[in-house]
Amino acid sequence: MTFTQWFLFFLLVQVIHFLGTWKLYKKAGRQPWEAAIPVYNAVILMKIINRPWWWVILLFIPIVNLIMFPVIWVETIRSFGRHSTTDTFLVILTLGFYIYYINYATDVKYIEDRSLKPRTGIGEWVSSILFAVIAATIVHAYIMQPFTIPTSSLEKTLLVGDFLFVSKFHYGARLPQTAIAFPMVHDTIPILGTKSYLNKPQIPYTRLPGFQEIERNDIVVFNWPVDTVKQFFDRSGERYDKPIDKKSNYVKRAVGIPGDSLRIENGELIVNNEILELPVRARTQFSYSGKTKGQGFDPRFLYEEYDVTDGFYYNPNNNEFFFRALTEKTYNRLRNHPNVDFIQRYIDTSSTASKGIFPNNGKLPWNNDNFGPIYIPKKGDKVELTAQSMPFYKQIIETYEGLEMGEPKSLSLNGTQVLINGSPVDSYTFKQDYYWMMGDNRHNSEDSRSWGYVPENHVVGKPVFIWMSWDANANGIMNKIRWDRVFTTVKGDGTPISYLPYFLILLVIIFAFNYFKKRRENS
Repeated sequence: MTFTQWFLFFLLVQVIHFLGTWKLYKKAGRQPWEAAIPVYNAVILMKIINRPWWWVILLFIPIVNLIMFPVIWVETIRSFGRHSTTDTFLVILTLGFYIYYINYATDVKYIEDRSLKPRTGIGEWVSSILFAVIAATIVHAYIMQPFTIPTSSLEKTLLVGDFLFVSKFHYGARLPQTAIAFPMVHDTIPILGTKSYLNKPQIPYTRLPGFQEIERNDIVVFNWPVDTVKQFFDRSGERYDKPIDKKSNYVKRAVGIPGDSLRIENGELIVNNEILELPVRARTQFSYSGKTKGQGFDPRFLYEEYDVTDGFYYNPNNNEFFFRALTEKTYNRLRNHPNVDFIQRYIDTSSTASKGIFPNNGKLPWNNDNFGPIYIPKKGDKVELTAQSMPFYKQIIETYEGLEMGEPKSLSLNGTQVLINGSPVDSYTFKQDYYWMMGDNRHNSEDSRSWGYVPENHVVGKPVFIWMSWDANANGIMNKIRWDRVFTTVKGDGTPISYLPYFLILLVIIFAFNYFKKRRENS
């Protein structure tokens, strides 16, 4: 739905509200016309039901309003003496239209000073749960979201089993675009395994102001642009076309930002004609092959000794081994091992065109180690559209700035002439920024090299804090917790410092303060 369509829908809701409540407003000592003025009518309604004015704000927050509307319906009928369980169920099951019956077919009286305390223990429990969910939903959607590292694409910078807090406000919180969804879950309701949302209606993309832009080398959480899977790890079965904010969450490093030119030469990432210098904490990994000196030496011990967490292969017949992912530090240690004959970095030099490499047309001899050059689009920039450049921007124009923005576009080629919706064009101006995302585990990362650009409206947030790190392969519960990573920041210089001791000291101080305060009050 466009902003215009949403505005018309909003006006329709106001008409429905007025027709269903104007007599109740009058019985509450207000003027009937007050039920017809948008927003103002909600403020007056809060006065009628004896609830704070800021509840009005909650009515305009996507997802939160799905919880608030039933609450308001129930509060309205109770303000006019309808407290029974039957009344409560009827007003919820009829989506509030039971209020029409009360407005026109009953002679109810307004209870001005009604008690706001729930009449039963169950009612009090439900009330507490609802507002806890509302508070959590606001934090989850607009401030901070928990996130787990599920794959090794950023190993060893971020580890599988790291539990992160992802800031929504650094880059500006993106308002939910899926209007009807189960709160605080992503694409699937836990346990039930069913879809957690309705594809329509969709709210137009809106992002609140942030206090920083995405910088080159930032680690970013974003929605996987080409996601068509049911769940993150489920890539079998039928295709699922998802709304933007319900696509699977990915985390990668933004190695290219809007306006950059990028290429990869023999595994070396070059941005704007300069080798990209990564942050101190970045621990890039590549694949290495080599050979041992034999003599009964088993390189599996190397695998354990050097903390290699990704694929390892060894052929005892010829003493050849292959590590899928090693950091430069580990490579240097292995290179000097007395039982290692030689070890070298694997570079893909194949020149076979692949549809698995962006732009996925199977015509360019690119691979993960030799790729590009490409241009990363910037909002407002105009590019020339030719038969050669069309494959790079086809997905942007047709999907990211076409279908997903409610402006369907079709790119086609007539000889050498590019057509958009059948009309000849020779250029295109981008409507949003784009980013190039890659994993630090360069040979085990499905990233922009596979599926291309990440649109700005797919950006979720910035990982800022690791509050827990869990090693599923370790033995013993105390060993499974990576204590040196608990309560550490994602970004920073040098070795991460755990703030867990300071947090525990703070907790002790708080508990001690409350304990002595209570003792003093009771004495």
